[in-house]
Amino acid sequence: MNAFNARAPALSACMSRIARTAMLSAGLALLAACSSPVQLMPTPLKFTKADVDPFEHKEAKGDSTSIPLLYATNRAVFLESRQPFYSIFRSDTLRFGVAQVQVGDGTLDWEQLRQLSTSASERGRPVLSLERMDELVALTPQSEVASSPEAQAYFAAINNALALSRHRDLIIYVHGFNNAVWRGTAQAAQFHHFTGRQAVVLAFLWPSAGSLLAYATDVRTARASVPAFARLIELLSQNTNAEHINVLAFSAGARIASEGLASLAQPKEGETREALRARLRLGQIYFAAPDEDTYRFVTDLRQYIDLTQRVSLGANLGDRALRFAARHQRASRAGRPNADDLTEEQVAFVNAASQRLNFDMIRVDPNMIPGLGRRAHSFWYSNSWVSSDVLMQFLWHKSPAERGLQEGFTPAGMRFWSFPADYEQRVRELMLAR
Repeated sequence: MNAFNARAPALSACMSRIARTAMLSAGLALLAACSSPVQLMPTPLKFTKADVDPFEHKEAKGDSTSIPLLYATNRAVFLESRQPFYSIFRSDTLRFGVAQVQVGDGTLDWEQLRQLSTSASERGRPVLSLERMDELVALTPQSEVASSPEAQAYFAAINNALALSRHRDLIIYVHGFNNAVWRGTAQAAQFHHFTGRQAVVLAFLWPSAGSLLAYATDVRTARASVPAFARLIELLSQNTNAEHINVLAFSAGARIASEGLASLAQPKEGETREALRARLRLGQIYFAAPDEDTYRFVTDLRQYIDLTQRVSLGANLGDRALRFAARHQRASRAGRPNADDLTEEQVAFVNAASQRLNFDMIRVDPNMIPGLGRRAHSFWYSNSWVSSDVLMQFLWHKSPAERGLQEGFTPAGMRFWSFPADYEQRVRELMLAR
């Protein structure tokens, strides 16, 4: 008994370490729940609630089950080639190319995919897989874009795609934590697919380690990828004809987008605010479950919000992944905010921005949205109501009220938007009215 008592403190410490390790693993597993294969996301409501063929555009009709996707990455490569192997290490070189993402195992034809893509059923959703990546341009920090025929050809290809599209905007998708290259491309590709293959989408594939045990590493890498993201925006605004450059940033990708947009908000010498806005052409910015410090997010938002058309933040206040992230980072996350982390001045700014500056806090409430898990993190693509709203914002550039959402206010005076009980009927009416 005495021997046991002597060992008890050490045993207790050991058990405490085991408990902490178990909690860490559980939290990381939640953040990394996306490590399983990517299945075609549930069909957004806007594709199922009206007698409208989302693939009626001539560029989508008769298409194949392979989805072409533009991409840019600051990942280093092990060997320079047309089809390089991208590593988990960061590089100062920004690389551009086209990926091919296959839907299904090769036995699925276009008509079957079209039917699946307009069906509300979530059974039998095919898996998306990365077929190949063709790198077309590699720009070092010293590269002169104007003197690079490859770069000009790539941007010309983007312009051709924009000319063929019914929407003249370019949408950049920034993935989250634990995303290997194949996963980031699959997520962006299915988003492009559910625009009716009508929008031009580019995936920014920052070098996530793609491991559920590498959260701290991904946090550092995301911060270090901010300059590459800002450079990407600059290059696209200078070399493409996009009417607007839109951004969809998910989870840890919000760190990159938030800080990158803030860095772009600094005018060049002699440049007016109006000229900066016209040069960048920033449109719709959507942060889905953003894993960024609440304080830092608001600090950044103040710098760039006037340069955009609209900034939206989708938040599930029960998001367990962000609860873990808050503990790990010792600060609340913007996707699960705590006003106690903000100064009084910041609270006043957020309240004013929500009412007058086109900043929309969208409450993703599992109690109001059918099929949404109480602690869901990946709701922007895993729930048909939320994905429908995301698509309508990017494709229509409409306010939340015009997209069928319902207005509300917090006791502190911040306006927010939520999904009403009759949201399905509202979407149907909106689609039929177009």
